[in-house]
Amino acid sequence: MKSAYVHHKPSELPLTASGALSVENLSYAYGAKKALDGVSFTVRRGECAILLGPNGAGKSTLFALITRLYDSREGRVVINGYDVRRDSRQALAGLGVVFQQPTLDPDLSVAQNLHYHCDLHGLPGRIASQRIREELERQGMYERRWEKVRQLNGGHRRRVEIARALLHQPALLLLDEPTVGLDVPSRRAIVDYVHQLCAERRVAVLWASHLIDEIHAGDRLLILHRGCLLAQGGVAEILVETETADIGAAFQTLTGEAG
Repeated sequence: MKSAYVHHKPSELPLTASGALSVENLSYAYGAKKALDGVSFTVRRGECAILLGPNGAGKSTLFALITRLYDSREGRVVINGYDVRRDSRQALAGLGVVFQQPTLDPDLSVAQNLHYHCDLHGLPGRIASQRIREELERQGMYERRWEKVRQLNGGHRRRVEIARALLHQPALLLLDEPTVGLDVPSRRAIVDYVHQLCAERRVAVLWASHLIDEIHAGDRLLILHRGCLLAQGGVAEILVETETADIGAAFQTLTGEAG
């Protein structure tokens, strides 16, 4: 069986005007344990890339390197044309993030949380208020802007976190297991909304997940296992390469584990 994954050297991965994220030969180790081993891929504008892998695959380590919570001397991360290590401020300015663990202040209102984010990005008050209204209206949350975050359920908190991540209009949105613990309707609403962002606003999305049912037919898959990127490509391409009928079977074929 031929893998859909093709390894590239860093010099063979040119940055283009449509590229929002380029990860080139990235490796990272915790002591003697290698968490990532030569990972390379790109995510283009308007593309939803699903980083699929079980717990311990290296997804959170990869996100920590992209956001510069960790630093690796092996490989390179480029966001919107800027090297994360060399041009950190410009690179991270083009990045929006929703982490797996909640990061809103529960004792502040929705609006206060969002205005604080706008202040961090230096957005003037009028522009900040306009963008907050726009993002909350898209999520059906504007009427609840003065409620404290602790009054919201898990699904509504996630909507607010996604709205917050988009306020500074990033080119790239990282989602780290954003639907964990949510009920099915809340999960479906977030999945549909994120795909709408890609289609209508040309946001590039890298979505870390271990849930097969969050994948749309038009998504690009990045299958990560034990720190190695085993395959990448469109859903149909992965199925053809693995000679399987669905993503769960393809994942099992590549990793030896059930999806």
